[in-house]
Amino acid sequence: MPEISVVIPTYDRLETLREVLPTLLDQDLASSQYELLVCDSNSTDGTSEYLAQLREEHPAVRHLPGAYGGRAAARNAGIAAARGEIVLFNDADILASPNLLSTHARRHRERTGIAVVGLEVQVGDLAEYAIKRDRPEVRGHLHPPSRKKLSWLYFLTGNASVRRADLLTAGGFDESFTGYGHEDLELGYRLTRMGIEILYEPEAVNYHCQSVAYEDQKEKMRLAGRSTARFYRKHPHLEVMLKLGMTPLSLGAHSLLTRFPHVLGFVDRRAERSRLARELVLQYYYVSGIKETMRGR
Repeated sequence: MPEISVVIPTYDRLETLREVLPTLLDQDLASSQYELLVCDSNSTDGTSEYLAQLREEHPAVRHLPGAYGGRAAARNAGIAAARGEIVLFNDADILASPNLLSTHARRHRERTGIAVVGLEVQVGDLAEYAIKRDRPEVRGHLHPPSRKKLSWLYFLTGNASVRRADLLTAGGFDESFTGYGHEDLELGYRLTRMGIEILYEPEAVNYHCQSVAYEDQKEKMRLAGRSTARFYRKHPHLEVMLKLGMTPLSLGAHSLLTRFPHVLGFVDRRAERSRLARELVLQYYYVSGIKETMRGR
């Protein structure tokens, strides 16, 4: 039986899967010790044919097609089918370093009752990926290197592992989170309330290859805000409210910008040149999603 099962949700991402899966097959962990579960929401772009061909040479690749209603459902299918004691979550556009699996496995061998979150490096394209892969000094840091433990706010399932038994005890992902964002944070919240410690492992590196246009970022933030409101409705606790940005300051700033749209427009026009302006606008759309959902819209 494999030691670790890698769960990869996908839908019509063949172009990136062709880059991602070879990095997961080129690991310093013996091939008999892991399996790759591609949880495919019935893609129509040739994913099935590609995986069938790949499996001829790599039987550890398993194709799990299904009518999944989002990433939460796809990942739950992977958890259910996993044969490994440890489940590692990766995505269809995240490329692995050669020691990704062995590093996660090593941390779980050291102790139980933990989840492990690695360093997910953001890259805009394959050229930037090659640079950051070969030059560790330009990768940056997700957290200070001295940080050992993380809150549930950083349980991001592009590079996170948990024992399968703990995932089943927690109930897996909440499949009502069908939109963008927070299905992973909400599971992390439940895991910590079970007593699971979330540990940071900066040596477990992978590379998230995506370039999102500014207008698309706005919509993603609005959708994330809607997921935040659903999260809070499920867990109406002060900690959730504060850590997810549902504060009087953020809500008040949103109301002020709504009342003065010319100010919002001015900040929006500066977003291409100013990181601060961009963050202010994205935060505005995030809170818009929160308010829309809390009002039942």
